Amino acid sequence: MNITRLTPDPTGLVAWPTLSTSKKSVVTVGVFDGMHRGHQAVIARTVEIARRFGAFSVVVLFDPRPGMAHRYAAEHDGMDVPEGTPDPQALTGANDRIRMMRDMGVDHVLVVRYTMAFAAKSYRFFLGQMVGKLGMRALVLGSDAAMGKDRAGDVKAIANLAAATGVFELEVVDDAGPGTVRIPVDAQPHMPSEWGEPADPCAGMTKAELRAWTKKRQTKLHRIWSSTNVRYLLSQGRIVDANTILGHRHAVEGVVVHGEERGRTIGFPTANLDEGSIVGYLPVDGVYAGWLVDMGPAETTAADGSGDRDGSGEGNGSGVETSNANGTNNADGATNGTASDRVASDDRARIADGSPWRWPAAISIGTKPTFSEKTGLHERVVESYAITDDWLELYGHRVRVEFAGFLRPQVKFDSADDLVAELGRNVEETKRLTA
Repeated sequence: MNITRLTPDPTGLVAWPTLSTSKKSVVTVGVFDGMHRGHQAVIARTVEIARRFGAFSVVVLFDPRPGMAHRYAAEHDGMDVPEGTPDPQALTGANDRIRMMRDMGVDHVLVVRYTMAFAAKSYRFFLGQMVGKLGMRALVLGSDAAMGKDRAGDVKAIANLAAATGVFELEVVDDAGPGTVRIPVDAQPHMPSEWGEPADPCAGMTKAELRAWTKKRQTKLHRIWSSTNVRYLLSQGRIVDANTILGHRHAVEGVVVHGEERGRTIGFPTANLDEGSIVGYLPVDGVYAGWLVDMGPAETTAADGSGDRDGSGEGNGSGVETSNANGTNNADGATNGTASDRVASDDRARIADGSPWRWPAAISIGTKPTFSEKTGLHERVVESYAITDDWLELYGHRVRVEFAGFLRPQVKFDSADDLVAELGRNVEETKRLTA
Protein backbone atom coordinates (compact mmCIF):
# COMPACT_ATOMS: atom_id res chain seq x y z
CA MET A 1 0.00 0.00 0.00
CA ASN A 2 1.17 3.51 -0.79
CA ILE A 3 0.52 6.47 1.52
CA THR A 4 0.65 10.01 0.16
CA ARG A 5 0.24 13.01 2.46
CA LEU A 6 -1.15 16.12 0.83
CA THR A 7 -1.35 19.66 2.18
CA PRO A 8 -3.59 22.10 0.27
CA ASP A 9 -2.08 25.42 -0.72
CA PRO A 10 -3.44 28.67 0.82
CA THR A 11 -6.24 28.75 -1.79
CA GLY A 12 -7.34 25.19 -0.94
CA LEU A 13 -5.91 23.54 -4.07
CA VAL A 14 -4.34 20.10 -3.69
CA ALA A 15 -1.43 18.85 -5.81
CA TRP A 16 -3.04 15.46 -6.46
CA PRO A 17 -0.52 12.82 -7.57
CA THR A 18 -0.79 11.02 -10.88
CA LEU A 19 -1.32 7.42 -9.87
CA SER A 20 -1.07 6.08 -13.42
CA THR A 21 -1.38 7.32 -16.98
CA SER A 22 -3.43 4.28 -17.98
CA LYS A 23 -4.96 2.61 -14.92
CA LYS A 24 -8.23 3.92 -13.48
CA SER A 25 -9.20 4.26 -9.83
CA VAL A 26 -12.11 3.39 -7.59
CA VAL A 27 -12.28 5.99 -4.84
CA THR A 28 -13.92 6.44 -1.46
CA VAL A 29 -13.72 9.57 0.65
CA GLY A 30 -14.08 10.32 4.35
CA VAL A 31 -12.68 10.46 7.87
CA PHE A 32 -13.39 6.83 8.85
CA ASP A 33 -12.84 7.66 12.52
CA GLY A 34 -12.76 4.42 14.47
CA MET A 35 -12.96 2.27 11.33
CA HIS A 36 -16.21 0.70 12.56
CA ARG A 37 -18.22 -1.92 10.65
CA GLY A 38 -19.93 0.69 8.49
CA HIS A 39 -16.58 2.14 7.40
CA GLN A 40 -15.26 -1.34 6.76
CA ALA A 41 -18.25 -2.11 4.51
CA VAL A 42 -17.55 0.97 2.38
CA ILE A 43 -13.82 0.27 2.07
CA ALA A 44 -14.34 -3.44 1.38
CA ARG A 45 -16.73 -2.54 -1.45
CA THR A 46 -14.18 -0.08 -2.84
CA VAL A 47 -11.49 -2.79 -2.91
CA GLU A 48 -13.91 -5.31 -4.42
CA ILE A 49 -14.98 -3.04 -7.30
CA ALA A 50 -11.40 -1.95 -7.98
CA ARG A 51 -10.26 -5.54 -8.32
CA ARG A 52 -13.16 -6.33 -10.63
CA PHE A 53 -12.26 -3.39 -12.88
CA GLY A 54 -8.49 -3.96 -12.64
CA ALA A 55 -8.24 -0.49 -11.08
CA PHE A 56 -6.53 1.06 -8.07
CA SER A 57 -8.50 1.14 -4.81
CA VAL A 58 -8.03 4.61 -3.35
CA VAL A 59 -9.06 6.07 0.02
CA VAL A 60 -9.01 9.86 0.37
CA LEU A 61 -8.66 10.33 4.13
CA PHE A 62 -9.24 13.71 5.79
CA ASP A 63 -7.08 14.62 8.79
CA PRO A 64 -7.72 16.35 11.14
CA ARG A 65 -11.40 15.49 11.48
CA PRO A 66 -13.59 18.10 9.75
CA GLY A 67 -15.68 18.42 12.91
CA MET A 68 -12.62 19.43 14.90
CA ALA A 69 -11.32 21.70 12.12
CA HIS A 70 -14.59 23.64 11.79
CA ARG A 71 -15.00 23.93 15.56
CA TYR A 72 -11.43 25.23 15.91
CA ALA A 73 -11.97 27.73 13.09
CA ALA A 74 -15.19 28.98 14.71
CA GLU A 75 -13.32 29.60 17.97
CA HIS A 76 -10.17 31.10 16.40
CA ASP A 77 -11.33 33.56 13.74
CA GLY A 78 -11.28 31.05 10.90
CA MET A 79 -7.78 29.70 11.57
CA ASP A 80 -6.76 26.17 10.62
CA VAL A 81 -5.92 23.63 13.30
CA PRO A 82 -2.17 23.92 14.04
CA GLU A 83 -0.03 20.88 13.31
CA GLY A 84 0.21 18.55 16.28
CA THR A 85 -2.94 19.79 18.03
CA PRO A 86 -4.42 16.86 19.97
CA ASP A 87 -7.96 15.76 19.19
CA PRO A 88 -9.32 14.05 22.32
CA GLN A 89 -12.63 13.34 20.57
CA ALA A 90 -11.04 11.31 17.77
CA LEU A 91 -11.61 7.59 18.29
CA THR A 92 -8.40 6.70 16.46
CA GLY A 93 -5.35 8.38 15.00
CA ALA A 94 -4.93 8.49 11.23
CA ASN A 95 -2.18 5.88 11.34
CA ASP A 96 -4.42 3.36 13.09
CA ARG A 97 -7.03 3.80 10.36
CA ILE A 98 -4.35 3.40 7.71
CA ARG A 99 -3.18 0.13 9.30
CA MET A 100 -6.65 -1.34 8.92
CA MET A 101 -6.97 -0.08 5.35
CA ARG A 102 -3.69 -1.80 4.55
CA ASP A 103 -5.00 -5.05 5.99
CA MET A 104 -8.15 -4.70 3.86
CA GLY A 105 -6.09 -4.51 0.67
CA VAL A 106 -6.33 -0.80 -0.20
CA ASP A 107 -3.77 0.23 -2.84
CA HIS A 108 -3.46 3.96 -2.10
CA VAL A 109 -4.33 6.17 0.86
CA LEU A 110 -4.20 9.91 0.18
CA VAL A 111 -4.16 11.72 3.52
CA VAL A 112 -5.40 15.26 2.91
CA ARG A 113 -4.82 17.89 5.58
CA TYR A 114 -8.27 19.36 6.12
CA THR A 115 -8.08 23.16 5.95
CA MET A 116 -10.78 25.83 5.77
CA ALA A 117 -9.68 26.82 2.26
CA PHE A 118 -10.00 23.20 1.15
CA ALA A 119 -13.41 22.92 2.87
CA ALA A 120 -14.65 25.91 0.89
CA LYS A 121 -14.33 24.06 -2.43
CA SER A 122 -17.54 22.75 -3.95
CA TYR A 123 -18.21 19.04 -4.23
CA ARG A 124 -18.39 19.47 -8.01
CA PHE A 125 -14.87 20.88 -8.07
CA PHE A 126 -13.59 18.16 -5.76
CA LEU A 127 -15.08 15.33 -7.80
CA GLY A 128 -13.77 16.91 -10.98
CA GLN A 129 -10.29 16.69 -9.47
CA MET A 130 -10.87 13.05 -8.58
CA VAL A 131 -11.80 12.25 -12.17
CA GLY A 132 -9.15 14.39 -13.82
CA LYS A 133 -6.22 13.77 -11.51
CA LEU A 134 -6.84 10.31 -10.04
CA GLY A 135 -8.64 8.74 -12.98
CA MET A 136 -11.72 7.98 -10.88
CA ARG A 137 -14.16 5.72 -12.72
CA ALA A 138 -16.25 4.85 -9.66
CA LEU A 139 -16.96 6.56 -6.35
CA VAL A 140 -18.06 4.48 -3.34
CA LEU A 141 -19.86 6.20 -0.47
CA GLY A 142 -21.93 5.36 2.59
CA SER A 143 -25.64 6.10 2.48
CA ASP A 144 -25.45 9.35 4.48
CA ALA A 145 -22.18 10.71 3.10
CA ALA A 146 -21.86 14.40 2.26
CA MET A 147 -18.94 16.48 1.01
CA GLY A 148 -17.91 19.88 -0.27
CA LYS A 149 -18.83 23.38 0.88
CA ASP A 150 -21.71 23.30 3.38
CA ARG A 151 -21.88 19.51 2.81
CA ALA A 152 -23.96 20.20 -0.27
CA GLY A 153 -22.66 17.09 -2.03
CA ASP A 154 -24.93 14.48 -0.54
CA VAL A 155 -25.60 11.10 -2.15
CA LYS A 156 -28.57 12.40 -4.16
CA ALA A 157 -26.66 15.40 -5.53
CA ILE A 158 -23.65 13.25 -6.44
CA ALA A 159 -25.87 10.65 -8.11
CA ASN A 160 -27.39 13.40 -10.27
CA LEU A 161 -23.92 14.67 -11.16
CA ALA A 162 -22.72 11.18 -12.08
CA ALA A 163 -25.74 10.60 -14.29
CA ALA A 164 -25.43 14.01 -15.97
CA THR A 165 -21.71 13.79 -16.74
CA GLY A 166 -21.36 10.07 -17.37
CA VAL A 167 -17.66 10.19 -16.40
CA PHE A 168 -17.92 8.18 -13.20
CA GLU A 169 -20.29 5.80 -11.47
CA LEU A 170 -21.61 6.16 -7.94
CA GLU A 171 -21.90 3.10 -5.71
CA VAL A 172 -23.84 3.65 -2.47
CA VAL A 173 -23.18 1.14 0.32
CA ASP A 174 -25.77 0.50 3.00
CA ASP A 175 -23.46 1.14 5.95
CA ALA A 176 -26.18 1.98 8.48
CA GLY A 177 -26.00 -1.36 10.27
CA PRO A 178 -28.79 -2.69 12.49
CA GLY A 179 -30.77 0.53 12.83
CA THR A 180 -30.70 3.65 14.99
CA VAL A 181 -30.24 4.61 18.63
CA ARG A 182 -31.04 7.71 20.65
CA ILE A 183 -28.14 9.51 22.34
CA PRO A 184 -28.51 12.45 24.75
CA VAL A 185 -27.56 15.69 23.00
CA ASP A 186 -25.46 16.89 25.93
CA ALA A 187 -24.14 13.47 26.95
CA GLN A 188 -21.20 13.65 29.33
CA PRO A 189 -18.80 10.88 30.40
CA HIS A 190 -20.40 8.91 33.23
CA MET A 191 -18.48 6.33 35.24
CA PRO A 192 -20.61 3.28 36.08
CA SER A 193 -21.17 2.81 39.82
CA GLU A 194 -21.38 -0.98 39.72
CA TRP A 195 -18.73 -3.66 39.16
CA GLY A 196 -18.80 -5.43 35.77
CA GLU A 197 -19.65 -4.48 32.21
CA PRO A 198 -22.52 -1.93 32.16
CA ALA A 199 -25.79 -2.93 30.52
CA ASP A 200 -27.80 -0.85 28.06
CA PRO A 201 -29.96 1.36 30.33
CA CYS A 202 -32.80 1.14 27.79
CA ALA A 203 -32.81 -2.64 27.58
CA GLY A 204 -36.17 -4.05 28.62
CA MET A 205 -37.94 -0.68 28.67
CA THR A 206 -41.50 -0.42 27.44
CA LYS A 207 -42.27 2.06 24.65
CA ALA A 208 -43.69 4.48 27.19
CA GLU A 209 -40.62 4.20 29.42
CA LEU A 210 -38.33 4.68 26.43
CA ARG A 211 -40.25 7.81 25.34
CA ALA A 212 -39.93 9.24 28.85
CA TRP A 213 -36.20 8.42 28.97
CA THR A 214 -35.49 10.06 25.62
CA LYS A 215 -37.60 13.13 26.39
CA LYS A 216 -35.91 13.72 29.75
CA ARG A 217 -32.45 13.55 28.16
CA GLN A 218 -33.31 15.41 24.95
CA THR A 219 -31.91 12.67 22.79
CA LYS A 220 -31.06 12.74 19.12
CA LEU A 221 -31.33 9.85 16.67
CA HIS A 222 -28.04 8.37 15.43
CA ARG A 223 -27.10 5.26 13.51
CA ILE A 224 -25.99 2.37 15.71
CA TRP A 225 -22.97 1.95 13.43
CA SER A 226 -21.55 5.44 13.87
CA SER A 227 -18.49 7.07 15.39
CA THR A 228 -20.80 9.19 17.55
CA ASN A 229 -22.41 6.12 19.08
CA VAL A 230 -19.05 4.41 19.70
CA ARG A 231 -17.78 7.57 21.41
CA TYR A 232 -20.92 7.70 23.58
CA LEU A 233 -20.64 4.04 24.58
CA LEU A 234 -16.99 4.43 25.57
CA SER A 235 -17.89 7.50 27.63
CA GLN A 236 -20.31 5.31 29.60
CA GLY A 237 -17.85 2.43 30.10
CA ARG A 238 -19.69 0.13 27.69
CA ILE A 239 -16.62 -1.41 26.08
CA VAL A 240 -18.19 -4.64 24.83
CA ASP A 241 -20.99 -2.78 23.00
CA ALA A 242 -18.49 -0.33 21.49
CA ASN A 243 -16.20 -3.15 20.32
CA THR A 244 -19.16 -4.95 18.75
CA ILE A 245 -19.85 -1.89 16.56
CA LEU A 246 -16.17 -1.40 15.79
CA GLY A 247 -15.64 -5.02 14.83
CA HIS A 248 -12.29 -4.82 16.65
CA ARG A 249 -10.97 -3.74 20.03
CA HIS A 250 -10.93 -0.04 20.81
CA ALA A 251 -7.38 1.14 21.50
CA VAL A 252 -5.31 4.18 22.37
CA GLU A 253 -1.58 4.72 21.96
CA GLY A 254 0.89 6.77 23.96
CA VAL A 255 4.44 7.01 25.29
CA VAL A 256 5.39 5.37 28.61
CA VAL A 257 6.80 7.80 31.18
CA HIS A 258 7.87 7.61 34.81
CA GLY A 259 4.98 7.94 37.23
CA GLU A 260 4.90 7.93 41.03
CA GLU A 261 6.10 4.29 40.84
CA ARG A 262 3.73 3.46 43.70
CA GLY A 263 2.61 0.36 41.80
CA ARG A 264 6.03 -1.19 42.24
CA THR A 265 5.84 -0.83 46.00
CA ILE A 266 2.56 -2.79 46.18
CA GLY A 267 3.56 -5.45 43.64
CA PHE A 268 1.72 -4.07 40.60
CA PRO A 269 4.19 -2.08 38.45
CA THR A 270 2.37 -0.21 35.70
CA ALA A 271 3.17 1.43 32.37
CA ASN A 272 2.05 5.04 32.72
CA LEU A 273 1.17 7.01 29.59
CA ASP A 274 2.22 10.60 28.99
CA GLU A 275 -1.15 12.35 28.72
CA GLY A 276 0.09 14.69 26.01
CA SER A 277 1.17 11.77 23.82
CA ILE A 278 -2.11 9.81 23.90
CA VAL A 279 -3.77 9.29 20.53
CA GLY A 280 -7.29 7.88 20.60
CA TYR A 281 -10.43 8.39 22.64
CA LEU A 282 -10.07 7.59 26.33
CA PRO A 283 -13.03 5.75 27.87
CA VAL A 284 -14.53 7.11 31.08
CA ASP A 285 -12.61 6.68 34.34
CA GLY A 286 -12.53 3.14 35.65
CA VAL A 287 -10.58 -0.10 35.67
CA TYR A 288 -10.64 -2.20 32.51
CA ALA A 289 -9.45 -5.53 31.18
CA GLY A 290 -7.49 -5.47 27.97
CA TRP A 291 -4.04 -5.74 26.43
CA LEU A 292 -0.79 -3.83 26.44
CA VAL A 293 1.28 -3.90 23.23
CA ASP A 294 4.87 -2.66 22.99
CA MET A 295 5.18 -0.72 19.72
CA GLY A 296 8.89 0.01 20.16
CA PRO A 297 10.98 3.05 21.13
CA ALA A 298 9.02 6.28 20.69
CA GLU A 299 11.72 8.00 18.66
CA THR A 300 11.21 5.45 15.86
CA THR A 301 7.42 5.28 16.01
CA ALA A 302 4.61 7.76 15.63
CA ALA A 303 0.96 7.14 16.36
CA ASP A 304 -0.07 9.59 13.67
CA GLY A 305 2.24 8.09 11.08
CA SER A 306 4.57 11.08 11.01
CA GLY A 307 7.66 9.36 12.46
CA ASP A 308 10.62 8.03 10.54
CA ARG A 309 9.34 4.46 10.65
CA ASP A 310 6.61 5.25 8.15
CA GLY A 311 9.17 6.44 5.62
CA SER A 312 7.43 9.77 5.05
CA GLY A 313 10.57 11.79 5.75
CA GLU A 314 10.58 15.54 6.12
CA GLY A 315 8.60 16.48 3.04
CA ASN A 316 9.75 18.43 0.02
CA GLY A 317 8.02 21.79 0.25
CA SER A 318 5.46 20.89 -2.41
CA GLY A 319 2.73 19.82 0.00
CA VAL A 320 3.16 16.20 -1.11
CA GLU A 321 4.82 13.42 0.86
CA THR A 322 4.81 9.90 -0.53
CA SER A 323 5.84 6.72 1.28
CA ASN A 324 6.89 3.91 -1.01
CA ALA A 325 8.49 0.50 -0.69
CA ASN A 326 11.96 2.00 -0.15
CA GLY A 327 10.72 4.44 2.50
CA THR A 328 11.69 7.43 0.34
CA ASN A 329 9.80 10.44 -0.99
CA ASN A 330 9.05 11.01 -4.65
CA ALA A 331 9.38 14.73 -5.22
CA ASP A 332 6.54 14.82 -7.74
CA GLY A 333 4.19 12.73 -5.64
CA ALA A 334 4.26 9.86 -8.13
CA THR A 335 3.64 6.36 -6.84
CA ASN A 336 5.77 3.86 -8.67
CA GLY A 337 5.42 0.13 -8.29
CA THR A 338 3.91 -1.89 -5.47
CA ALA A 339 4.54 0.07 -2.27
CA SER A 340 4.25 -0.71 1.42
CA ASP A 341 5.27 1.25 4.49
CA ARG A 342 7.94 -0.16 6.75
CA VAL A 343 5.69 0.78 9.69
CA ALA A 344 3.00 -1.46 8.24
CA SER A 345 4.96 -4.71 8.53
CA ASP A 346 6.53 -3.77 11.87
CA ASP A 347 3.22 -2.88 13.47
CA ARG A 348 1.42 -5.88 12.02
CA ALA A 349 3.77 -8.27 13.83
CA ARG A 350 3.55 -6.40 17.12
CA ILE A 351 -0.23 -5.93 17.19
CA ALA A 352 -1.10 -9.46 16.08
CA ASP A 353 -2.80 -11.70 18.64
CA GLY A 354 -0.22 -13.98 20.21
CA SER A 355 2.74 -11.74 19.42
CA PRO A 356 5.62 -11.63 21.94
CA TRP A 357 5.08 -7.87 22.31
CA ARG A 358 1.51 -8.28 23.63
CA TRP A 359 0.35 -9.02 27.19
CA PRO A 360 -3.04 -9.15 28.94
CA ALA A 361 -3.34 -6.08 31.13
CA ALA A 362 -5.47 -4.53 33.85
CA ILE A 363 -5.90 -0.89 32.82
CA SER A 364 -6.71 2.01 35.12
CA ILE A 365 -7.97 5.40 33.96
CA GLY A 366 -8.51 8.00 36.65
CA THR A 367 -7.01 9.97 39.52
CA LYS A 368 -5.89 7.28 42.02
CA PRO A 369 -8.47 8.12 44.71
CA THR A 370 -6.86 5.89 47.35
CA PHE A 371 -3.66 7.97 47.33
CA SER A 372 -4.66 11.38 45.90
CA GLU A 373 -5.52 12.89 49.30
CA LYS A 374 -2.02 12.12 50.59
CA THR A 375 -0.15 13.15 47.46
CA GLY A 376 -2.29 16.12 46.48
CA LEU A 377 -2.09 14.88 42.88
CA HIS A 378 -5.38 14.65 41.01
CA GLU A 379 -4.19 14.40 37.41
CA ARG A 380 -6.05 11.95 35.20
CA VAL A 381 -3.65 9.12 34.41
CA VAL A 382 -3.68 6.00 32.24
CA GLU A 383 -1.69 3.08 33.61
CA SER A 384 -1.57 -0.57 32.57
CA TYR A 385 -0.41 -3.55 34.61
CA ALA A 386 0.87 -6.17 32.16
CA ILE A 387 0.17 -9.70 33.36
CA THR A 388 3.51 -11.40 32.76
CA ASP A 389 6.30 -12.98 34.79
CA ASP A 390 8.90 -11.02 32.80
CA TRP A 391 10.24 -7.65 33.87
CA LEU A 392 9.25 -5.10 31.23
CA GLU A 393 11.36 -2.01 30.61
CA LEU A 394 9.02 0.17 28.57
CA TYR A 395 10.06 3.70 29.51
CA GLY A 396 10.28 5.81 26.36
CA HIS A 397 8.38 3.23 24.32
CA ARG A 398 5.17 3.87 22.47
CA VAL A 399 2.57 1.36 23.61
CA ARG A 400 -0.88 0.40 22.46
CA VAL A 401 -3.60 -0.14 25.07
CA GLU A 402 -6.56 -2.23 23.87
CA PHE A 403 -9.81 -2.47 25.83
CA ALA A 404 -11.80 -5.69 26.28
CA GLY A 405 -14.24 -4.88 29.08
CA PHE A 406 -15.12 -2.71 32.08
CA LEU A 407 -14.17 -4.20 35.45
CA ARG A 408 -15.10 -1.64 38.09
CA PRO A 409 -15.35 2.08 38.89
CA GLN A 410 -12.54 4.06 40.47
CA VAL A 411 -13.12 3.95 44.23
CA LYS A 412 -11.22 4.96 47.35
CA PHE A 413 -10.08 2.00 49.44
CA ASP A 414 -9.59 2.19 53.20
CA SER A 415 -6.02 0.91 52.98
CA ALA A 416 -3.30 -0.11 50.57
CA ASP A 417 -3.91 -3.74 51.58
CA ASP A 418 -7.55 -3.48 50.48
CA LEU A 419 -6.42 -1.98 47.19
CA VAL A 420 -3.90 -4.79 46.64
CA ALA A 421 -6.58 -7.41 47.28
CA GLU A 422 -8.92 -5.76 44.76
CA LEU A 423 -6.13 -5.47 42.18
CA GLY A 424 -5.55 -9.19 42.55
CA ARG A 425 -9.22 -9.80 41.76
CA ASN A 426 -8.98 -7.43 38.79
CA VAL A 427 -6.02 -9.40 37.44
CA GLU A 428 -7.90 -12.69 37.67
CA GLU A 429 -10.92 -11.21 35.91
CA THR A 430 -8.63 -9.77 33.21
CA LYS A 431 -7.14 -13.21 32.65
CA ARG A 432 -10.64 -14.60 32.20
CA LEU A 433 -11.76 -11.90 29.77
CA THR A 434 -8.59 -12.07 27.66
CA ALA A 435 -8.17 -15.84 27.63
